[in-house]
Amino acid sequence: MEKIGVMGVGNILLGDEGFGVHFIEYFRQRYEVPENVELIDGGTAGIFLSPLIDYIKKLIIIDVVAVDAEPGSIYTYDKEDFYIDNLPLKLSPHQIGLQEVLLLNDIKGSCPEYVKLIGIVPASLDPDTELSPLLKEKLKDVEKLVIEELKALGVEVKPKKVDSEERIWWERDKKEV
Repeated sequence: MEKIGVMGVGNILLGDEGFGVHFIEYFRQRYEVPENVELIDGGTAGIFLSPLIDYIKKLIIIDVVAVDAEPGSIYTYDKEDFYIDNLPLKLSPHQIGLQEVLLLNDIKGSCPEYVKLIGIVPASLDPDTELSPLLKEKLKDVEKLVIEELKALGVEVKPKKVDSEERIWWERDKKEV
């Protein structure tokens, strides 16, 4: 079976900049994915993401994009867009990133054959570990897009029973000081 990756990138300390990482955790809590699908928290790893995608044939990336549009606007980009400069000049503050990683993997002969970037325009990049209310609402829209992409790639995800009190990993063991 082909290896498929769904990777969220971003800095969870800068509000909406962490949208991709928040999305991966949101999705992980709601869906079971087949063995050939890997949910990847890419964080701000930049060039160190390269080995994580060496064996992935198809890759869906979730990130914020710096375009002149209303916050919460969602854009999609294909692999070709990475190579012909159709992407905004700077995707996000952790930009040593996606274009360079894909180029490096291309040089190594391990670039995914299919790449789709789902990008969202942030409302706030202020220091915060929470998403803005607007981008929290947009998690469901991106969820639908990811499910559609996976379906187009021949992957069915199964909904989990969601515990409304379940927290993402960095909030689970918070202790008051």
